[in-house]
Amino acid sequence: MRYKFLTAAFAATVALNFAGPAAATDLEVTHWWTSGGEAAAVAELAKAFNATGNHWVDGAIAGSGGTARPIMISRITGGDPMGATQFNHGRQAEELVQAGLMRDLTDIATKEKWTEIVRPKSLLDSCTIGGKIYCVPVNIHSWQWLWLSSEAFQKAGVPMPKDWNEFVAAAPALEKAGIVPLAVGGQPWQASGAFDVLLAAVGGTDAFLKVYQQKDAKFAAGPEIAKVFKAADDARKMAKNTNVQDWNQATNLVITGKAGGQIMGDWAQGEFQVAGKTAGKDYTCLPGLGLNEVIATGGDAFYFPLLKDEAKSKAQEVLAETLLDPKTQVAFNLKKGSLPVRGDVDLNAANDCMKKGLAILAKGAVIPWTDQLMSQDSQKQKEDLFSEFFAKPDMTLEEAQKRFADIIASAD
Repeated sequence: MRYKFLTAAFAATVALNFAGPAAATDLEVTHWWTSGGEAAAVAELAKAFNATGNHWVDGAIAGSGGTARPIMISRITGGDPMGATQFNHGRQAEELVQAGLMRDLTDIATKEKWTEIVRPKSLLDSCTIGGKIYCVPVNIHSWQWLWLSSEAFQKAGVPMPKDWNEFVAAAPALEKAGIVPLAVGGQPWQASGAFDVLLAAVGGTDAFLKVYQQKDAKFAAGPEIAKVFKAADDARKMAKNTNVQDWNQATNLVITGKAGGQIMGDWAQGEFQVAGKTAGKDYTCLPGLGLNEVIATGGDAFYFPLLKDEAKSKAQEVLAETLLDPKTQVAFNLKKGSLPVRGDVDLNAANDCMKKGLAILAKGAVIPWTDQLMSQDSQKQKEDLFSEFFAKPDMTLEEAQKRFADIIASAD
């Protein structure tokens, strides 16, 4: 993919000139971006929308997507819809669309030529149901990263690992220095996501797709995936003393040198930036855990509930256009730590880790993520399993793998 560079100064001065409504219209936007880095990023979206003459009414819901999504869905189905709402790329809003509660954006997408500017194509495919487009993708977030603390490894007296296997080998030295080797917070999606990353890194791309795309339960119960569960057991042992709940609290352990590393999506970069840390100096990132350099085309998109208010409906259209404006894309993604969805912009101020992601994306080494491949019910079952697995050291690998294979067998 070819990107054109924009200067940091250009990115920082977001001034959009949409012909919005004559009078300012308040539009409530719900999302779960509440950490320091996330709040800085969403402020760029609000600033861009407010520049159109409308007013972004922030509806942040604390507690991550697992907490926020049920609240969002309940409001929409209960007749109290917001103007726009965040979901992840994939199937999270599928039932709302099928129930006729969400706005069809196909006309806007056609007018703005989204099919020509949004890359990779799979992002718009995830927004498309029955041939109609129902969401605006705003970024590409990938889970496949291992974040490592320079301070922690210096204190432990061991070199910075180049891959997952070296990281596991360094764990005893980190523990001896009073450092938690691997930070994994208590939210179920963190444990589940860490396993998925291990599956793609240790098992490989083909194994990942065979399990989650093809839903091959026999393969999921077999020896190749048993190797992944062995790696997950290593992760469980390394994470046993984390003792934090939220993902950004776990990231902060890495930032402050109290933990050696964290398996987390590239949204963690926003936390490092807010803390004033420099990629390649204060911390290192290993895409694909240093074993399989791929990134998933996951991330965030905005959906728009059907509204009766004509002014708010018009403001929805302006917001949809604003989210994909080149200047908005640059300003937002620089703060978020994610990659832009437009194929005609780049981030001149991208740090070392973001450049790694851009290079992988340019090579086409991408995979769909579990949000795109599995229903929310199947995802929830998987989250419950791995939350229990990481919390219970006495759960055997055989029991965990059998339960996993059963989930894959019934997955939709």
